[in-house]
Order: sequence, then C-alpha cells, then structure tokens
Amino acid sequence: MLTMLESINHTLHQEMARDERVILFGEDVGHNGGVFRATEGLHAQFGGNRVVDMPLAEGVILGSAVGLAIAGMVPVPEIQFLGFSYQAFHQLAGQIARLRFRSNGRFDAPITIRAPFGGGVRTPELHSDSLEGQLANIPGLKVVLPSSAADAKGLLATSIREPDPVMFLEPLRGYRMIRDEVPEGEYLVPLGQARTVTDGEDVVIITWSYQVDVCRRAAQQLAAEGLSVRVLDLRTLVPLDVESIATAVEGCGRVVVVEEAPPTAGFGAEIIATINEEAFWSLEAPITRVSGYDTPYPMGQLEDFYVPDVDRVARAVRQLLEVAP
Repeated sequence: MLTMLESINHTLHQEMARDERVILFGEDVGHNGGVFRATEGLHAQFGGNRVVDMPLAEGVILGSAVGLAIAGMVPVPEIQFLGFSYQAFHQLAGQIARLRFRSNGRFDAPITIRAPFGGGVRTPELHSDSLEGQLANIPGLKVVLPSSAADAKGLLATSIREPDPVMFLEPLRGYRMIRDEVPEGEYLVPLGQARTVTDGEDVVIITWSYQVDVCRRAAQQLAAEGLSVRVLDLRTLVPLDVESIATAVEGCGRVVVVEEAPPTAGFGAEIIATINEEAFWSLEAPITRVSGYDTPYPMGQLEDFYVPDVDRVARAVRQLLEVAP
C-alpha cells in the first residue's frame, strides 16, 4: 500500500536503476528532494550528475531537455507546478513536441515532464491551474494523468520508456490523499487505455486525475439512492481511448463530463465533440458538463466554490436523469 507520492518516488528509483540514461532535473529536486519529496533519496543514490538542481527558469529546464534528448539521454524534467509551464511554452510547443517532425525522424524526444497541478490545497496563483486542454492541443505531445497510486507507477514507467514527449500531470490532492496497492516489480500501464472505476447503466461520468476520486464518491452516494452510475477514468488525454468512451456511452445513454479546468475550449468540450462523432445516436439526453469557471484560478478561500466536488457532480447526475429520453 503506497500513497501516490510514494509510488512516484518508488518508480523514479526503479527507472533510474534500470536505465543509466535517465536523468532528473528541476527546481529543488536534488538535495531538497523536491518540494513534495517526490524525488527524495534520488540524489543520494544516483549522484549530482543524474539528479540536478536547476535555476528558477522553466524555459531553461525544458530547453535543456531538448539538448539532452538529442544527445541520447532520457530526460525527466520537473516543472514545480504546472502553471509555471507558461514560462516554457516556447520550448514545449516550439521545440520538444515537434523535434521528431522537425528532424524528419532523425531524433526522438524521450522526455517525460512531471508537473503537479489541481485544486483543493489552498495554493497561491499559478500553482493549481489545470492546463491539460491547452497541452492536448499541442501536436506531438502526449498527456498522461494518473488517478491512483498503481496507475502513477504503471503510467510513469511507460512514459519514461516512450520515444515521444509526455506531460505527466500529478494531482496535488492525490499525492498523500490517494493510497492503494502498487505492484512491487516492473509494472507498465499502456497509454491510451481508459479504466472503468465503477460500473453502472444509468449514467456514465467521464473524467480524469483527482476528479476520478470525487466522481467515485459521488457514484457511491448516488448508489445509495438506487442510481447506477459508471465512472470512466480516461488516464490519458493524448492518446485518447475513443473506443472505451463510445462503449460507455452506448451502455448508459447519458453522460456527465467532469473537469477542473475552465469550460471554454477545455478538454471536456473535446470529449463532447468525440461523443457526437462516435456515439451520438446512443445519447438519450444532452451531455452535461461540470467544470471550473471562466475565471483565473481563485485564492484559497474561494476554491471550494470553483473546483467540482461530490455535491456538484451528484446534483448534475440527478438533473440529467430527470430529462426525458
């Protein structure tokens, strides 16, 4: 039984021991072991040449990853909080994501960028922003979001071994609040395969990251009311498991999409468009969306009103079931 944070640390140890080309770097990841201790013990075990403290400059961190990848290394840079990646989008979108395309296949970009994000922990500005929709819009970049400690291990190990760049987004609330059984040995979870968390027939909730746990608790609450609610964890937004989405919609007929990001042009809108293209005739009611709001992420005192919670999700499901087919 490990927390998600322990699982990530455990996996980094395993992958660095497995492949001497893996190199970690970022702000405070070395001597300090990371602000959340995700990289604790790695500097002591693998040394300062493979676990490197970087300056407070996200563009430098991701720009360094490009050169290291071209030189044959397997970079695993950390952006201390996902909102800080705004300072490095020129490297992320302009260099990392298109390295294979630009070099006509000569160079791979086996870069896994770790970054925590998400609400519920009373952070300052730019610490909790959910940018996954913006990242999914960058061709050449894979977007991975674990919701369990086991998936954190399996998806992180797979991402590090990927020849293409991956944004590996870790939920801040999940670091210590999520705990489950994690396999001890080598464990890989393929990218692009969604996971059914709870089964049901009345409604399917489609979500990702920490909202999976929120929606699971909402489904349990609704089950006590006699409602059968399926929760589908996408796990990865790019690649997207379209087949599992279509199958879930065909089985339930009613859909709630839940995300923490602002709704306008968020990834939830992409899910709705995908359903309209792949499973429209299975719908028995319009798709409902639960999300953040079209405002900058609020200060800590207000985030409980901003981030979707169990009550908002359960209320959306009840209202959807009142719509006649």
